[in-house]
Amino acid sequence: MEARVQKIISQWGVASRREAEEMIKQSRVHINGTLAHLGQKVDPHTDTICVDGKPISARKRPDLIYLLLNKPAGVVSTCDDPQGRTTVLHLLPPELQHGLGIHPVGRLDADSTGALILTNDGDLTFALTHPRHNISKTYKVIVQGHPPEAVLKMWRKGVLLEGRLTRPAQVRLIERFANQSKLEIILQEGRNRQIRLVAEQLGYPVHRLHRVAIGSVKLQTPKTGSSLSMGEYRHLTPEEIIFLKNRIKRITISN
Repeated sequence: MEARVQKIISQWGVASRREAEEMIKQSRVHINGTLAHLGQKVDPHTDTICVDGKPISARKRPDLIYLLLNKPAGVVSTCDDPQGRTTVLHLLPPELQHGLGIHPVGRLDADSTGALILTNDGDLTFALTHPRHNISKTYKVIVQGHPPEAVLKMWRKGVLLEGRLTRPAQVRLIERFANQSKLEIILQEGRNRQIRLVAEQLGYPVHRLHRVAIGSVKLQTPKTGSSLSMGEYRHLTPEEIIFLKNRIKRITISN
């Protein structure tokens, strides 16, 4: 059955679909000896797909892996970094770093910490990063100053950011310090650096941003209730995997 080449590469655990698209743009993918192009359809049973000169095969597809990482500050949410910075893959044991196609689902910026899913399930990655997904993400955020209720209400209703309103959010004051405030923020969208940009625009810049949950997937280990330490990871439970897949069924994934 034919499908777009970037989807096949993603499904076979080589890279996420977006990374596969970048590989194609960088002329790293060939189909039957000819340079591949975005959107090209192939039949994995009859066509030969090569990435960086090496043929890939569905028969060698690795088992699907689902991990939750507590990302530390200073670590970038990519598989490799031209600047030589530590990536999230460097926090995994060697046997998980290479050959399995594990990649982060979405991103936390380098200064932010907390829950980040890593997987080699390309379809799940595509769906969870799709603009239509509705899985909530919960953050604990330290901002400069003491935003009044009127500002929090504005944040909840939506703020014009880069010409487009943000979706309604849940914003709750947890605690006030001498010159800072701790907020809980729950978003239904994941625009790049959204919380930092909105907070800056409202006049209360972020000092610290920590993601504590993605839907019902939390940094705590379900069986023991203990929280993952910075830089630690765990495998998702079957129930957590089912939750993620059930929540994305409403998103139509094209070939």
